[in-house]
Amino acid sequence: MANTFKQISKAGVTSSDVIYTVAGSTTTVVIGLIIGNTQSSDITVTLTLSTDTGSRSGANNEDNQPVELLTSTTIPANSSLELLAGNKIVLETTDVINLTASAAADISISVMEIT
Repeated sequence: MANTFKQISKAGVTSSDVIYTVAGSTTTVVIGLIIGNTQSSDITVTLTLSTDTGSRSGANNEDNQPVELLTSTTIPANSSLELLAGNKIVLETTDVINLTASAAADISISVMEIT
């Protein structure tokens, strides 16, 4: 198995936008996620993790469901929000991170892909 570190970034996100999709035969560990507001006024953002990963075995035999990691969260003018701060999120094949913002937002995600 190969471990590859990658950085994904997108500037000026204003509507619902897919930021990252896990490739086939890949597990991804999100190790950092920052959303920036370069506007002169506050903005709100919603960050969604969409997943259709199938059933698990044993006591955890339930399909994953899409969740909002941030819901209409305010980011003050000219500032940023670090979401993970030392924590990690594991993503599986076809999982998607989506960002929606009320005005232009920048996002940077650091990941390790395991193939």
